[in-house]
Amino acid sequence: MEARQATGAREKRRVARAVVSTYYEAELAGLVEYVADAIERCRAGDLDADGVDEVIHRYTKAARELWTFCFLGGSGVHVERVAAMLELLTAEGDRPDWWAAAERRRG
Repeated sequence: MEARQATGAREKRRVARAVVSTYYEAELAGLVEYVADAIERCRAGDLDADGVDEVIHRYTKAARELWTFCFLGGSGVHVERVAAMLELLTAEGDRPDWWAAAERRRG
Protein backbone atom coordinates (compact mmCIF):
# COMPACT_ATOMS: atom_id res chain seq x y z
CA MET A 1 0.00 0.00 0.00
CA GLU A 2 2.82 2.43 0.83
CA ALA A 3 4.49 1.83 -2.54
CA ARG A 4 1.22 2.69 -4.30
CA GLN A 5 0.88 5.89 -2.24
CA ALA A 6 4.49 6.84 -3.00
CA THR A 7 3.91 6.26 -6.71
CA GLY A 8 0.73 8.34 -6.56
CA ALA A 9 2.54 11.14 -4.75
CA ARG A 10 5.38 11.10 -7.29
CA GLU A 11 2.91 11.21 -10.18
CA LYS A 12 0.99 14.06 -8.56
CA ARG A 13 4.24 16.00 -8.10
CA ARG A 14 5.34 15.26 -11.69
CA VAL A 15 2.03 16.61 -13.01
CA ALA A 16 2.30 19.67 -10.76
CA ARG A 17 5.85 20.35 -12.02
CA ALA A 18 4.63 20.11 -15.61
CA VAL A 19 1.74 22.51 -14.90
CA VAL A 20 3.99 25.06 -13.20
CA SER A 21 6.74 24.77 -15.85
CA THR A 22 4.25 25.20 -18.68
CA TYR A 23 2.72 28.21 -16.94
CA TYR A 24 6.17 29.72 -16.30
CA GLU A 25 7.30 29.29 -19.91
CA ALA A 26 4.08 30.78 -21.29
CA GLU A 27 4.16 33.77 -18.95
CA LEU A 28 7.87 34.35 -19.61
CA ALA A 29 7.25 34.30 -23.37
CA GLY A 30 4.56 36.93 -22.85
CA LEU A 31 7.00 39.11 -20.92
CA VAL A 32 9.65 38.74 -23.62
CA GLU A 33 7.13 40.13 -26.12
CA TYR A 34 7.17 43.46 -24.26
CA VAL A 35 10.93 43.68 -24.82
CA ALA A 36 10.64 42.66 -28.47
CA ASP A 37 7.95 45.30 -29.00
CA ALA A 38 10.11 47.97 -27.34
CA ILE A 39 13.06 47.10 -29.58
CA GLU A 40 10.85 47.23 -32.69
CA ARG A 41 9.47 50.61 -31.60
CA CYS A 42 13.02 51.88 -31.03
CA ARG A 43 14.10 50.75 -34.51
CA ALA A 44 11.05 52.51 -35.95
CA GLY A 45 11.98 55.70 -34.11
CA ASP A 46 8.94 55.61 -31.83
CA LEU A 47 10.90 54.91 -28.63
CA ASP A 48 14.34 56.04 -27.54
CA ALA A 49 17.05 53.92 -25.92
CA ASP A 50 16.04 55.10 -22.44
CA GLY A 51 12.52 53.84 -23.09
CA VAL A 52 13.87 50.45 -24.13
CA ASP A 53 16.03 50.40 -21.01
CA GLU A 54 12.95 51.06 -18.84
CA VAL A 55 11.14 48.16 -20.52
CA ILE A 56 14.12 45.87 -19.95
CA HIS A 57 14.29 46.81 -16.27
CA ARG A 58 10.57 46.16 -15.88
CA TYR A 59 10.93 42.84 -17.73
CA THR A 60 13.72 41.82 -15.35
CA LYS A 61 11.60 42.59 -12.31
CA ALA A 62 8.54 40.84 -13.73
CA ALA A 63 10.53 37.76 -14.74
CA ARG A 64 12.13 37.60 -11.28
CA GLU A 65 8.73 37.86 -9.56
CA LEU A 66 7.32 35.17 -11.85
CA TRP A 67 10.27 32.84 -11.14
CA THR A 68 9.96 33.46 -7.41
CA PHE A 69 6.26 32.63 -7.49
CA CYS A 70 6.81 29.44 -9.46
CA PHE A 71 10.06 28.02 -8.13
CA LEU A 72 11.49 29.69 -5.03
CA GLY A 73 9.93 27.17 -2.65
CA GLY A 74 11.55 24.23 -4.41
CA SER A 75 10.12 21.30 -6.29
CA GLY A 76 8.46 19.39 -3.47
CA VAL A 77 5.20 20.31 -1.82
CA HIS A 78 5.67 23.92 -2.98
CA VAL A 79 5.19 23.02 -6.63
CA GLU A 80 1.97 21.21 -5.75
CA ARG A 81 0.72 24.29 -3.92
CA VAL A 82 1.59 26.55 -6.84
CA ALA A 83 -0.18 24.22 -9.30
CA ALA A 84 -3.25 24.18 -7.05
CA MET A 85 -3.15 27.97 -6.73
CA LEU A 86 -2.90 28.36 -10.51
CA GLU A 87 -5.89 26.07 -10.94
CA LEU A 88 -7.90 28.12 -8.44
CA LEU A 89 -6.87 31.46 -9.94
CA THR A 90 -7.72 30.21 -13.43
CA ALA A 91 -11.14 29.03 -12.27
CA GLU A 92 -11.75 32.46 -10.73
CA GLY A 93 -10.39 34.25 -13.82
CA ASP A 94 -7.88 36.06 -11.66
CA ARG A 95 -4.40 35.01 -12.80
CA PRO A 96 -1.50 37.33 -11.92
CA ASP A 97 -0.46 40.04 -14.37
CA TRP A 98 3.31 39.93 -13.88
CA TRP A 99 3.91 42.93 -16.15
CA ALA A 100 1.53 45.13 -14.19
CA ALA A 101 2.94 43.88 -10.88
CA ALA A 102 6.43 44.94 -11.95
CA GLU A 103 5.51 48.49 -12.92
CA ARG A 104 8.25 50.75 -11.68
CA ARG A 105 7.09 53.30 -9.17
CA ARG A 106 8.25 56.82 -9.78
CA GLY A 107 8.74 59.16 -6.87
